[in-house]
Amino acid sequence: MTASRDVLPALLGWWRAGQACALATVVGTWSSAPRQPGASMLVGPDGSVVGSLSGGCVEGDVYAVAEQVLADGRATHRRYGVGDAEAAEVGLTCGGTIDVFVERVAPDDQDLDLELLADDVAAGRPVAVATVVRHPDPALVGRRLVVRPDGGSRGTLGSPRRDDAVVDDARGLLGAGRTGLLTYGPDGQRRGQGLEVFVAAYAPRARMLVFGATDHAAAVAATGTFLGYCVTVCDARPVFATASRFPGADEVVVDWPHRYLRAQAEQDLLDERTVVCVLSHDPKFDVPVLEVALRLPRLGYVGAMGSRRTSEHTRAALRSAGVGEPELARLSSPIGLDLGARTPEETAVSVAAEIIAARHGREARPLHLVDGPIHGEPEQAGATSAG
Repeated sequence: MTASRDVLPALLGWWRAGQACALATVVGTWSSAPRQPGASMLVGPDGSVVGSLSGGCVEGDVYAVAEQVLADGRATHRRYGVGDAEAAEVGLTCGGTIDVFVERVAPDDQDLDLELLADDVAAGRPVAVATVVRHPDPALVGRRLVVRPDGGSRGTLGSPRRDDAVVDDARGLLGAGRTGLLTYGPDGQRRGQGLEVFVAAYAPRARMLVFGATDHAAAVAATGTFLGYCVTVCDARPVFATASRFPGADEVVVDWPHRYLRAQAEQDLLDERTVVCVLSHDPKFDVPVLEVALRLPRLGYVGAMGSRRTSEHTRAALRSAGVGEPELARLSSPIGLDLGARTPEETAVSVAAEIIAARHGREARPLHLVDGPIHGEPEQAGATSAG
C-alpha cells in the first residue's frame, strides 16, 4: 500500500465504509518522467478518481488497469515509456519512462491497519509501507510490511530473510525521509535480482525555518507552505511575531533565532531536508543565527537576505566569529535567484526557486537554453517522500 499523503483521506473514507478501491502508484521513473516515485491515483468503487500519476499522460490506461484489478484482485505492474507504441497510445508524449504498480486495497487486508497508519501520518509519526511489486512467484506480489523506526513491523513478505532485509533498509529510507524502490534476490539476498520492493516513507514534512518577522518573511512562509514545507517563523520581538501576521505558517515562535535554532538541533529536530531563511536584515539577529546554522552539517539550505554590501559585512562578522570558509561557502546571500524581484511576493518566488534548484542540484537556467531531460535523472531509489 503506497498511497501518497494527498489521497489518504479518500482511501480512508472508502476503507471505513467497508469498500475496496484500486490504488495506482508510480514506483520507478527514468529520464523526463513527469512525476516522482510515490505519486498515487485512486479509483474508487464508484469509478471516481482521486489523485494523479503523470499530469494526464497515462491516467486513461491506468484507469482501465485499475478496474481490472478491482474486479479480479490481482496486483499488476505496468511500464510506460516514450519509445513504446503503447506509451504513444496512452499519451506519454512528455518523454521518460514510468513504472506503475496497481493494487487492490480493502478492509479485509490482513497485513494493513489503515486506521493506525492514517493516525501515524496525521500525528507526524514516521512509518513506512513496503510492498512487493515484482517477484517470480506471483502470489508474493502485493505482499506488504508496515515498518516503524522503533523496530516494530506488521505483515510479512513470505520469509524471515526477506522480512529482515526489507525492514532494515526501509528503516534507513524512513530515517532519511525517502521513498524508493529496493532490489534483492528472490529470497531477500543482498546480491541478485528478482524481488523488487517499493517503500513508501511517511516521514514528517521537511521543515522551513524563517527567521525575522517581516513582510518578506510572510511571503516566504506562504510560499514554503505551498511547496509542502512545515513552516516555522521565529523572531525575538513579540509585537511582530504573531500568528495573525503569518497565517500561512504552521508555527510562530517568539525567541532569539540563534537560541531557537540551537535548541532544535540539540533535540535532533533538523535534518538534511531542513531549509533556513534568515530575513530579519538586522545583524544582531542574523549573525548569531547564521553562525549556528552554518556549523550544523545536516541542513539542506541556508540563505540570508541583504544587499551585496550587507552580505559582505555579514560574512566578515561570521569570519570574526570563527566560521571557516567551507562553512561560509554554504551560505546563499544575497538570498534567491536573479529574477529582478522587487516585491515581497516576487522575492519569495526567487527564494523558493533557489531552494528547489539547490535540492535538485540544478543551475536554474531557462529550460529553452538547456539540453537534456527536463526533470533530470533521479535515482531509481528516489529522494521523495510519500508524505
